[in-house]
Amino acid sequence: MSEHRLEVADVFRQYGERFLCRWGHTVSPAQRKALRDISACRTAALGGRVEECDSCAHRVIAFNSCRNRHCPKCQSTARDRWLAKQAQQLLPVPYCHVVFTVPEALAPLGLQNQRRFYALLFHAVSQTLLQIAADARHLGARIGFLAVLHTWSQTLLHHPHVHCLVPAGGLALDGSGWIRCRQKFFLPVRVLSRLFRGKLLALLREAFAQGKLGFSGQLAALADPANFHAWLGQLGKPEWVVYAKPPFGGPEQVLKYLARYTHRVAISNGRLVSLTEDRVSFRWRDSRNGKQLKVMSLEAVEFIRRFLLHILPPGFVKIRHFGFLANRNRSEALRLCRQHLRSSAHDHPIPEVLAPEQWQAMERRCPRCQQGTLHIVAQLSVEELMIYIHPVTAMYPIDSS
Repeated sequence: MSEHRLEVADVFRQYGERFLCRWGHTVSPAQRKALRDISACRTAALGGRVEECDSCAHRVIAFNSCRNRHCPKCQSTARDRWLAKQAQQLLPVPYCHVVFTVPEALAPLGLQNQRRFYALLFHAVSQTLLQIAADARHLGARIGFLAVLHTWSQTLLHHPHVHCLVPAGGLALDGSGWIRCRQKFFLPVRVLSRLFRGKLLALLREAFAQGKLGFSGQLAALADPANFHAWLGQLGKPEWVVYAKPPFGGPEQVLKYLARYTHRVAISNGRLVSLTEDRVSFRWRDSRNGKQLKVMSLEAVEFIRRFLLHILPPGFVKIRHFGFLANRNRSEALRLCRQHLRSSAHDHPIPEVLAPEQWQAMERRCPRCQQGTLHIVAQLSVEELMIYIHPVTAMYPIDSS
């Protein structure tokens, strides 16, 4: 067995009860479930299975995964299968990365109204990109894009923002051809920023008028209409940060982008450094100082509190498609895009990507012979697992495939 590396689950197991004693009265059911699931992931607490190689008959015991979408250990498999499907929708063109952020002052409102606020954020982002792109002064085209919600900063503080991946161009509004954007420029950032600011603030005013926003704690005073509208008025004065990279590459680079951004959670296990004296140390990049790599140390209970800030409401969709990539017309729109782009497809060839079933076969490859595939031959309850393993080692996976 390889040496065990520090995981978020270790912090949860050791300090979860201490966290609940201090903050349990504020924890939502979804956060409590995430705390419980991540703590138990790939341990005997969830039961397990016996897997046997169809080539050499080698057997392994594997603990079951929690499959919680916020679990750092459960995202790689879901990501790989998702990527295999997304590769079929890529176009042979460069892509652009656009990030929309909200002012720090808005973050507490978002935290108290997660489902409503995040939905409005997606709506404001999508309408901004679609409207500016359709404007003949800028691109004059119908674009399609994928948007991913992130809610964290490098230090795990609440920082809602949306990453968008956009083909560098779009369909002519009459569908007659493909319109390319400029080589080093997608859409004007300042125009995007101001329209996004106006749209989100207008959506918040509408939600307030309909009684769909809640206020508590430090925001309680905003329940008064005069205070709320004055507060939004102040937020409308400074520039909001929208960041747009120049077109950065074709489908192969896009797959790397997708792998990096789509299935991320607040912090990966790989960033953890140590857990000593009730404190968690982890690496983070300081964007205000040239993206220097630094180490931050937090009290373990505070680390858990910050992690749980980023547990999304049950069923909330954090990866969405818009424009010609929206579900209702995606197939026909992509067919039309590829028809117009056929002559230049060789410039950015679509990389070969394994189909979902091929990913699954690779994931189940035998660790001994590297030729056969592991197949489940028995499911084991917690009690049955104890027959096979020592209860102390049950807290750590024998096979993490």
